[in-house]
Amino acid sequence: MTIKLLLSPVICALIGWFTNYLAVKMLFHPRNPIKIGPFTIQGIFPKRQKELAESLGKMIEKELISHTDIKNVIHDPGFIEKHKDVVLDHLDVFFKEKMTSLHPMVGMFLNDETMKTIRGMLSKELDEMLPKLIETTSSQLECSLDFKCLVQDKVECFSMEQLENILFSIMKKEFRFIEVFGGVLGFIIGLIQIIIFI
Repeated sequence: MTIKLLLSPVICALIGWFTNYLAVKMLFHPRNPIKIGPFTIQGIFPKRQKELAESLGKMIEKELISHTDIKNVIHDPGFIEKHKDVVLDHLDVFFKEKMTSLHPMVGMFLNDETMKTIRGMLSKELDEMLPKLIETTSSQLECSLDFKCLVQDKVECFSMEQLENILFSIMKKEFRFIEVFGGVLGFIIGLIQIIIFI
């Protein structure tokens, strides 16, 4: 009787650990539905992958990233200035290398002073043109880029093995804690049983 009482916390700990281990595994397994009499058993994620994908898509679009975020980035003056510099540098190369290759006389006219004047004129033109171009790009992105559908399609296309690997790589410690906590809780319940029976 004493040995049975002493073994009680160990047995309860094993039961607690195993049930939680099984609960974690049943998030993904069985991947295909199994019928046992009137019941159908299937892992939660395989069973609800479509709903999960839809909810994740909505959450990401609503809470994490939106068209407003992208607009804020591309309308930032620093962002526009960097693109302006890139365009001006390319135009410098174009005039110095491509235009001068057309005829030797062109090179005579495109000296440093002329290039400086041209760059200044182009800079002013770009100051007017780039905000309009970025506004058009922003509107096109808003029409063509649907974050919710993009995320939803990606998650729906994941195989269950991929989804399981992703979630386990992110939540490995949390899943392990659930299993260990089940064992600890079972052990405590076993100790309480000993106290009650004594």
